[in-house]
Amino acid sequence: MPRRVVVIGAGYVGLTTAACLSMLGHRVVCCEVDRGKVGRLARGEVRTREPDLRELVHSGLREGTLEFTAESGPAVSEADAVFLCLPTPMGEDGAADLSALESVVGQIGGSLRSGCVLVAKSTVPVGTSAWIARSVARSDVAVVSNPEFLREGSAVHDFLYPERIVVGAERAETAEEVVALYERLHAPVVRTDRESAEMVKYAANCLLATKLSYVNAVAGLCEGAGADVAKVTEGMRHDPRVGDACLAVGPGWGGSCLPKDARALLRAGETVGFEFALLRASVEANERQRARMVSRVAEVCGSGPERCLEGVRLGLLGLVFKAGTDDLRDSPALAVARGLSRLGAELTAVDPGLRGDEAELAGITLVDNAYQAAKGTGGLVLLTEWSGFRELDWRRLGALLERPVVVDTRNHLDPEVVRRAGLRWCGVGRPG
Repeated sequence: MPRRVVVIGAGYVGLTTAACLSMLGHRVVCCEVDRGKVGRLARGEVRTREPDLRELVHSGLREGTLEFTAESGPAVSEADAVFLCLPTPMGEDGAADLSALESVVGQIGGSLRSGCVLVAKSTVPVGTSAWIARSVARSDVAVVSNPEFLREGSAVHDFLYPERIVVGAERAETAEEVVALYERLHAPVVRTDRESAEMVKYAANCLLATKLSYVNAVAGLCEGAGADVAKVTEGMRHDPRVGDACLAVGPGWGGSCLPKDARALLRAGETVGFEFALLRASVEANERQRARMVSRVAEVCGSGPERCLEGVRLGLLGLVFKAGTDDLRDSPALAVARGLSRLGAELTAVDPGLRGDEAELAGITLVDNAYQAAKGTGGLVLLTEWSGFRELDWRRLGALLERPVVVDTRNHLDPEVVRRAGLRWCGVGRPG
């Protein structure tokens, strides 16, 4: 049955949630404090780089099932369910910064319709939903934890075809009200208490981070032992206990979720007197992996016996943390680029996800294509796995490079294609 839903926050998670719930037939109002953004979204201008999101927003606006506003009060007073999709960035102490959530809860608590369900969608520390309930202090308003599991670059797909829906509630009937919002998806539902639901998101993300750190460590071991990490991971993924996900090597993990969630879980452990040594080691290994990629580039592209990068021009293929996005937040690619810059390298980069006016690009020249990035440089460094990089004309690139070297930190390219073009290919954990 269609319900009246309010989504507070029109960021990456909030906008996807609002658009997809609208597509499922609910009447959705998305509230956002940035009035300029509200105006753009009301006109159908979606700047978030996410497949199918723009089309869903256009459809919702056209059908009248989706609207945007900067005024949350009138909207929540009529809502059957209110989703809190607010940023919870990492604070200075590593814990999640809940200031945006606290502000909104304080503003809307008294305006909620009797019988409304307040749904915490943001990634929040264990106990936050219980705190929201105490802050609202209304017996006629239930608070539910319903964590999101959306990956950038496939968020719409992940919402509409979820592997599971997790709902944490104090009462079974309240949980079913939230489950009913997703009934058209026919997905497995995990019904649990609020604290366990909150922990699921952190536990899942931190396991993925640990797995990524592990496979990067295996790649380093392969280099010393003369093994090929591509063949090793091929043998690993056939074991159903290991699976296929998160077995790709790279310059480290990053983005808007894994780093902050790992730090938040470490901080949560400290508050209850538990030292999460395994997770801490994974975080530290990730930092070492980024530094190791900087050293690898210096080893291959540096000059003189000390492999110095001072004054060496390098071309970079990719800067965002993940192909298919425009996100530079805690990007391992950008971290490696900055490490190279600190060693004196002059950097020219190409990334199809970027506009060129991003403040994070200070000291890096962004150009339109890989051929411009390669011209006159002492090597190319692939940092983000954009599919288009595999289709480049490597002979043409080789003619533009001063030194015919490609450092592939993602093992994304076909080594034989690059080598046949007369270039030296250097991967991670692989021969050559």
